[in-house]
Amino acid sequence: MRSLILPLLVVLFLPGYWPDEKPGPSERADEIGDISAGRALIVANGCGTCHIIPGIDTAQGLVGPPLNHMARRRIIAGVMQNTPANMAQWLLAPQQVVPGNAMPDVGLTEAEALDVTAYLYTLE
Repeated sequence: MRSLILPLLVVLFLPGYWPDEKPGPSERADEIGDISAGRALIVANGCGTCHIIPGIDTAQGLVGPPLNHMARRRIIAGVMQNTPANMAQWLLAPQQVVPGNAMPDVGLTEAEALDVTAYLYTLE
C-alpha cells in the first residue's frame, strides 16, 4: 500500500494535471505575431487542403488533424510541448521534428511561422 502512495502523490502534483489549469501557450496570440497575416498565410499556403481550420471556410481537409482548439492543446505533432517556439519550429521544419510525417515543408520564414502560430493560438 505504501508503495502506491508516492506515485499517486507525484501524479496529483505534476504541473498541468489539474483540469482548470489552462494548457497551451502562456502568451497572448497577438504578442506572438500578426494574427491577420497568419490567417492570410494559412489560406495562401493551402493549409486547408489537409486540415480543418476554424475561421477559414475553405479549410476542410481531412488528411491532417483538425486544428481546432490549438490554444488549449498540450502537445504538437505528438512529440512537442505546445509552446509558441515549438509551434513555429514545427511549421518551419516538420520533417526535422518528425521525419517521414505527412506535413510538408511549405517554406515559411521565421516571421511567417510566428504569424501562423499567432492565428492558431486564437483557436480556443
